[in-house]
Amino acid sequence: MNDAATPSPFRHRPSLDALNALSADTAIAALGIEFTELGPDYLRGTMPVDARTHQPYGLLHGGASVLLAETLGSSAGNLSVPEGKLCVGIEINANHVRAARDGTVTGTARALHVGGSTQVWEIRIEDERGRLVCVSRLTLAVVAAPPAAG
Repeated sequence: MNDAATPSPFRHRPSLDALNALSADTAIAALGIEFTELGPDYLRGTMPVDARTHQPYGLLHGGASVLLAETLGSSAGNLSVPEGKLCVGIEINANHVRAARDGTVTGTARALHVGGSTQVWEIRIEDERGRLVCVSRLTLAVVAAPPAAG
């Protein structure tokens, strides 16, 4: 929850439509990931648990969970950097604590550390009943943005 002790990390607050538009023609779109909420101190998104995200035994693939986690954490990180900077992932871990077979999972990314050279985000992925499926920690490097093409 955002309060005086937990200031918002976000410097940019695009619309959800704008965030989702950036995902067109990417692995994010191919897996059906959608940004659903930009809160005061979190970014939330969903992913279907279906043939696109299953492993051969009919369970949510751990790699799909990690892709959701990195999508949310990296996107949140990039909303938290000053003009001329961007974030790139340098390490991610994930603990898969509960299987999901169908429905939708929801991930929520919250900052643990937002610094000038690194950021650390925690991403909690839950099933439709609010049960923890996966918890992930993502470390990002803050680097200079490349010059605009043109």
